[in-house]
Parts: sequence; structure tokens; C-alpha cells
Amino acid sequence: MPEPVLKARADGLVESEQAVLLPIMAPRLQGELSAAGTANLALWGEGDLGRLRFSPLEGPYVYGPNRLSAAGGGVHVAQEAPVMVICGATYRGFTPARHCASWDRMAHPKTPVKREKNRRRIDLPWANLLIEQRGPDLVVAAGTDIGEAERALRFSVDTVIGEAVAYAAHCDLMPEADPVLRSMVMQGTHAALSSVRRDERGRFDGLAAGLHYSAPARTYYRDGYWTLQLLLEAAPAVVHEQIEILASGVQADGEAPSGVIVSGPEQARAWEYLRTTAFGLDWIHTRSIDWWSDHFDSPLFFILTLCDYAGATGDIEPAERHWPLVKAIYGRYRDFTQTHLPVKPRHDRDWADNVYRGGYIAYNLGLWVGALDAIATLGARLDPALAGEAKALAVTTRGAIDTELWREDGWYADYAAPEGLEDVEPILEDHLTLDSLTLLRHHAVSEPRALQVLEAVRRRLETRHNADQGFGDWGVMCAYPPFKHRADTHSKSSFAFRYHNGSDWPWLDGVYAEERLRRGLPGWRYPMVRWWEVCLERGWMGAVEYFSPPWGRGSLLQGWSAMPAAVALKYRDVVLNGDPD
Repeated sequence: MPEPVLKARADGLVESEQAVLLPIMAPRLQGELSAAGTANLALWGEGDLGRLRFSPLEGPYVYGPNRLSAAGGGVHVAQEAPVMVICGATYRGFTPARHCASWDRMAHPKTPVKREKNRRRIDLPWANLLIEQRGPDLVVAAGTDIGEAERALRFSVDTVIGEAVAYAAHCDLMPEADPVLRSMVMQGTHAALSSVRRDERGRFDGLAAGLHYSAPARTYYRDGYWTLQLLLEAAPAVVHEQIEILASGVQADGEAPSGVIVSGPEQARAWEYLRTTAFGLDWIHTRSIDWWSDHFDSPLFFILTLCDYAGATGDIEPAERHWPLVKAIYGRYRDFTQTHLPVKPRHDRDWADNVYRGGYIAYNLGLWVGALDAIATLGARLDPALAGEAKALAVTTRGAIDTELWREDGWYADYAAPEGLEDVEPILEDHLTLDSLTLLRHHAVSEPRALQVLEAVRRRLETRHNADQGFGDWGVMCAYPPFKHRADTHSKSSFAFRYHNGSDWPWLDGVYAEERLRRGLPGWRYPMVRWWEVCLERGWMGAVEYFSPPWGRGSLLQGWSAMPAAVALKYRDVVLNGDPD
């Protein structure tokens, strides 16, 4: 085995002899930076800024959330303004972005880099950038307009460094843990906190899914739900604000998109131009604020978010105000129901958005039972009649799930469409999936069956126990074996072990670890940290979106990949005592 590229330190930071990409996500400024002398920068809500070149920083390197230290300098990113400082570096050049995003089809004039004494000024149609050499340090500030950029540039180097150090310390929520666990929690907390975005006036602007999910700027129902599991404790007021943005996307009939677009004016104009002129795009994104309209799981996550927030804070006001939407969502899924269970049409509009799943889907049914229980809980105060109806329906739903999806192999089928369903052809995809653990999370199945499923996951999806997958010990697969119905997959998931077809997704690892922890079962540490150990081995500095040995990784910094950290913090005492497995 080669030496890991990155090594976790006792203080929770990560060190390396070689330069690796540092993902940057502050409330406004974001990008990817290499100490070798480059940084691709963007501004939330506005778009790409361009590529900065600077003199390389010499190693060795120590990485933390939004910062790195090097032998003769370092990189530090502020929180209160879109500004960063690269200490010990000199300006080498800047290439302005030609478009606000790769899909931007608007015609934009070429933007020059203007020199003003000891600084450079770049006036893009959608944002402004100022770069200033202050002795040995390079300061980079951005803004929606020149005013915001000027205000950010007024930050002293010491102020920027102080904010960066304080932010990294704020992410260090398990200092008693061993180096791997402590650094995982630090990076997972960073993934959740850095997803909190702000507009140019400092107002909340949604939870970003991740670094590469920012154009158009948008916030998701499902990604946000798993991200806010950590934020419910760390920043509950943010969850309240997230609910309001999500509510704006729920329609009167209970439909909701995958995400809600929150772009600034120029990026929104470029997106709307594309949406209304590119063939078929307005069929996928039917409304201007919709990111991928009509997702089957999104409305259920809205209800679950309302209930989780009320449970964590005692504040039922958002649920009371949005109760008409809850009732509409309930009615919508009742209309989908055939033989006691909601039937998903054969399309790719849920979290597995590269798979055409139709019929009874284990993942969605787990969410549906959770939503029914949430309606019963919230409705006890807000709507006793609907609460009683939802509670009774949850009982029949649980029984029907076992009838339709249980396999004698010891797990629930991924999805099944028996003979006789309207508008869905008969099909059975009976491989084991990690997303079926929503059934366990929401108590949709009996405890004996839950234990059988967890043992099957341990034997078949944990790669350390499954030699047949052929790539060694690299984490927990989201599905195995790969889809047998190849026509049901497309794009990245068409390939075995890629994306929804078997990659390791840290958010699902967290869901799995929690199901073991809350039952007092050993074996929780492997899903909690093995993905992070792989990141260290490969030199991936951040909570990655997904990965697999044949195909590499997704985005470097993904909000919902905070789930393992959220679970570690929730079960802190048990986790710190160690896993006997």
C-alpha cells in the first residue's frame, strides 16, 4: 500500500508533503486553490470570477477548513466578507471568466484586468474583483458590485487571518477524538457550516449542496435535509430560514422541485435565457425558480424538515404557517397510492437521478412513513383529524411494505412494480441498497427485519467483507450487485460502481452508522470514517460527494457529507468510547 497523501494530525488538521486542492467555501467567496500557485474563484449567486495565478507556496503543508499553512506563508479566508489573503505570495496574473457559468450562452464583452497602482481591478458584467499586493501578502476581494468588493478589501490581513483561525476552531467539535475521527468531524462540520450562503447584504441565501452545485445558485430539499442534521444543533436559526426558502418552491398541489434557485440578477438572467431557449429545458425546469421540477422525494423532505426543526427547537410556528402545504403534500401522495403504497412513476426524479425507478421504491417509502409520523406528531397540536388519519395510514403502510418489498435473502428490494399497477410496467430490482435504510431510520419495518437488513449491509455493502466486488477495502457501496436492469440507468449510473450504481456516498455512510449506533451494535466506525480514510489516502482535502476506485470522486466539499460528523456528535459518548468491532 502506498503512503497516504494526507495525514490526520492530533489537532484535527491535516498535513501533506505535496500540494493538493483546497476547496474554499465561505458565505460568499468560493473556489479551489492549489499551493502550487493557482486558484479558480467564484462568488455565490453571481458566478465564476476567473483563474488567479500567484507564486507557489513551498511545503510541507497543513490544511484546515478554508485555510492552509505552508513553510513560508499560507491561505486564509474571511467569513464576514468575500476576501482572502495568500501570505508569502506575489501576484502572477489573472484570467477573467468569459461567462458566469459553463452553460451561460449570453454574449459578454471580454473583461480586461485594469491596473490601479498596487492593485488590479476586474469588472465582470456579474461581479467585481480587486487584487492587491500588500508587501509579502496578496489580498483578493470580490463583490456583486464594486462597493461590496471595496468594503471587503478594507479588511486587514490580521483580520482575515483571525476570522479564518476562529472559523477553523469553531469546526473542531470533537477535540477528544483520535486524529482520524477528530479531523473527519472537523471537515464534516465545515461541510455543513460552509453550506450556509449569504447574499451581498448578508442575508441568508440557502444551504448550498456543494462547491460544484452553485450555478445556478440553488438550495435542495434532500441535500439540505441531510446537511441540516448537524445544523439543528450548531445553527438552528439557519434551519428556520432554510424552511422559508423551501416553502417558496412547494406548489399548491404539493409538488416541489429538486431545488429552489436563488441566483443573483445577472446569473438569473443568463439561466432564464438558457431555460427558455434551449430545446426541452423548460420541460425539465418548468418554473423560473425551479431546479428540476417535480421531484418525488422533495415534498416529503419538506415535511421531515418541519418536524425535525420543531423537535430540536420546540418551535412549531413554521409548521403551523405552512400547514396548508403539508396537507397538500399528504393529499398528493394519497393520490399516488395503489394497494396501500404510493407509486412512483418511472422517471429519474428523486435522489437517484440517473436511475429510472418506478413502482414501489424502498427509499421513498421510508420517507413516506417518516412523513406520516411527522404529520401525526405535528398534527396532534395543529390538526388532530389529519393526525389521526396519518397515524392510521402509517400502520397499513408498514404492513404493505413488507408484503411488496421483503426478500427472503434478508433485505428489501430496491424497487418493485407488481402486475396491475397503473402506468408502470412490472419490474423487480432486488439488489441491496444503502438508501433503503430510510425504512429503518423511520421505523417503517419491524426490529427483527431491521437487524437482518443491517447484517446484509455489513456482509454485502461493506467492501471489507465483500471480496466479490474486486477492488479491495474502500468503504461502503450504495448498491450491490450493480443494477441488473441496465435500461433503468443512464449517464454516470450506467457504469457499475459509479454514482448511484455502487459508489460510496458519505451521507449514506452516516445514515448506516447511525442505525448501528442507536441499536447498540458494533461496526459503526467503519462506515463513519472509512470514506474519510480513503480521502486522506487519495489526497482529497474535504468531505467528498461520492467516490469509487474505478471512477474517482465527485465534488470536493459537499454539504450532506456532514452526516457522519453529525452522527458522531449525536452519539458522542459512545463514539469516544470506541467501537469493539
